[in-house]
Amino acid sequence: MPEDIDRVWQAIVTLVMDSRGDWRRRVSEATGLPFTQVRALKRLSNAPLTLSELASALDADAPAATVAVNGLEKRGLVERKALHDDRRMKTVSLTREGKKVLRQAKALVELAPENLRSLSNGEVALLKQILTRLGQR
Repeated sequence: MPEDIDRVWQAIVTLVMDSRGDWRRRVSEATGLPFTQVRALKRLSNAPLTLSELASALDADAPAATVAVNGLEKRGLVERKALHDDRRMKTVSLTREGKKVLRQAKALVELAPENLRSLSNGEVALLKQILTRLGQR
């Protein structure tokens, strides 16, 4: 049974990873940004973050986060500000234009892949029930 659940998990991961490419391309086309920069905007939506906090939130290293922030800053979508207690550290926050671009990205709903849409109403109800149960843990 443990190997069955691992196979099920791998099937879920594969379904999600293999079906997100079209949506990611649509988001990039709509915003004019590489998807990594869109992800950075999303991570900054709740509050400013230091560069190291942003790198951690993106599950990236500091140089990759710096590249993303540099690109966003060049377009006027984020700004860096020195921390009051440590002028060497900077926080990154969204600008008004950055919030506008983020709203554009969020407006593009990610639709279910076709093979998931082919499930019967009963199968969808069962899947929803299972996912709801998993979310309660």
